[in-house]
Amino acid sequence: MGSDASERTAVGWAARDAGGRLSPYSYTLRKTGAEDVAIKVLYCGVCHTDIHQAKNHLGMSKYPMVPGHEVVGEVEEVGAEVTKFRAGDVVGVGLIVGCCRQCRPCKSSNEQYCSKKIWSYNDVYPDGKPTQGGFSSAMVVDQKFVVKIPAGMAPEQAAPLLCAGVTVYSPLKRLGLAAPGLRGGILGLGGVGHMGVKIAKAMGHHVTVISSSGRKRAEAVDRLGADAFLVSSDAAAMAAAAGPLDYVIDTVPAHHPLGPYLALLGLDGKLVVMGVIGQPLSFASPALMLGRRSIAGSFVGSVEEAEETLAFCAARGVTSQVEVVEMGYVNEALERLERNDVRYRFVVDVAGSNLGGA
Repeated sequence: MGSDASERTAVGWAARDAGGRLSPYSYTLRKTGAEDVAIKVLYCGVCHTDIHQAKNHLGMSKYPMVPGHEVVGEVEEVGAEVTKFRAGDVVGVGLIVGCCRQCRPCKSSNEQYCSKKIWSYNDVYPDGKPTQGGFSSAMVVDQKFVVKIPAGMAPEQAAPLLCAGVTVYSPLKRLGLAAPGLRGGILGLGGVGHMGVKIAKAMGHHVTVISSSGRKRAEAVDRLGADAFLVSSDAAAMAAAAGPLDYVIDTVPAHHPLGPYLALLGLDGKLVVMGVIGQPLSFASPALMLGRRSIAGSFVGSVEEAEETLAFCAARGVTSQVEVVEMGYVNEALERLERNDVRYRFVVDVAGSNLGGA
């Protein structure tokens, strides 16, 4: 049922400026409205986007900012018109917590492409109240943007699926790349890349991991189940590998040329760009024309696709590989993530942390 209580206080860890260092921060949450779900946060994954936002890499950050958009929690209260959830449910919240519901993307269950979407943090609600993310004790979220975590799935495992998992699942589904027997490449073996390997393998694909050095060869093949490993800095190996792939999922969040990866694609192959990069990317047009290849972009996934991703992973036993940390370690975790020193996703044990501690 809905609540007539006053706004409740939440304790999160916030960045105060572009230095990006997080520290305890208390703020108020809105009342639980008719279609709202009040959530006690249990776990929250740490994504590279959290670094971009906390450090104002995109030039749009507002402070104080509580990051976190891979949120798993327990429902504490629901509004009077909530039908999908009840107190005690374990649920998830991703990158989007609002949209216009009237535009073409919204009406086609692609609300992540709505021009008026509301981010789970570093944004404002229509009433002017700032959104704050999952590095916090609690959130209040419209039921449309909440998903149920499948029974038996560990919450710390579920958290990365709400961003890294659906980010890979969505383009494979939407671009006709989900059929078994395809040959795919995963460029970059971080949080998104490792989920790309696991999900593509679960779809029955032959998967090649492409990395800038051979350091991760054993991890990719022996631990994650990749079929092949290709070092992008080895020109001879890249030339020998040209042509057989149906797609390459490009997860690299730093500037890089696209030509070498277009060359790995066969006829009608697709290069799917996912990394957030503030500089123009370049390629020579014959790399597209001579193989009828295409470059596509994809941005996380819809709420519907998040539900599908969770169900897919639960049914096929796909799990994320995580390092669970307490909130007091989150600044070190962000620094390590920036150095690519994590296998493969940090997840903060929010409920098990002393959020008020320095």
